[in-house]
Amino acid sequence: MSILRLPHARPKTILFDWHATLVDTRDAMYHAVDDVLPKLVELGLIGRLVPTEDSRTLEDSKLVKYVRDNARLHPRIKSERKVSRTDIFEVLFGKDQEAKRIAHREFDKCYRDHVSGAIPLEDGIPQLLNKFHEQGIRLGLISNRKREFMEQEVANVNGEDWRGLFETMACGDDVPHRKPSPDLLIRAMQNLRVEPDTSCWYVGDSTTDVIAAKEAKVTAIFYNGAGWDQLWIDKIFPATVRHPHKPDAVINHFSELDRLVEQFSEPAAVMQR
Repeated sequence: MSILRLPHARPKTILFDWHATLVDTRDAMYHAVDDVLPKLVELGLIGRLVPTEDSRTLEDSKLVKYVRDNARLHPRIKSERKVSRTDIFEVLFGKDQEAKRIAHREFDKCYRDHVSGAIPLEDGIPQLLNKFHEQGIRLGLISNRKREFMEQEVANVNGEDWRGLFETMACGDDVPHRKPSPDLLIRAMQNLRVEPDTSCWYVGDSTTDVIAAKEAKVTAIFYNGAGWDQLWIDKIFPATVRHPHKPDAVINHFSELDRLVEQFSEPAAVMQR
């Protein structure tokens, strides 16, 4: 079933994922993942990879098999540049929280060697964020990255400092569990002293972002910056018992997020139509 739903409430708060949503830090991210995967044996993680039959999709099972056999990512994944570190670890280790903690901890060690600045994924993002500010919408930033890395990246986005665009920033080492746990979103809302409900929107580019949003009981906006087609989006959000979470809306560009927000300022008759 295609995702054709719309948010149920005007946003009073919008929380944003960082990597592959607002900015591109994929070169550093993939370099760090490349450093982690050859260490799976010494980290005690090779035997904790998800069994093939437990993978969500055939593509996921192929990724796990390739990593098990080669201790690296398939070149196609890196060339397409569509999959995040968090999603990679989710595919590889599934519900094994301890294995993911070990993998993320090792990633943090490796990422320190590659972290630099960030590149905006779209033109005009600061202007849009300032527009939301002017409309009275509070903004926060979410990332599984360590705070030391986030501070460095947010302060250097193509030479610009974006820290002033957000009222709060919740990072991977601020909470007990990273996404897809809702802990980061809950921490950001606590920092802003807002309650979790549909008037809080979370914009992210991955299935883990959608899961975290739905578990936090806020509106999930899936940013399809990777350009997945509708068939693939329906496949990764199947709405099954094992994988029940679906986004409340899908946007391909931030202009569409702007229009979604503007719809809630239109007369009720227009909204109903």
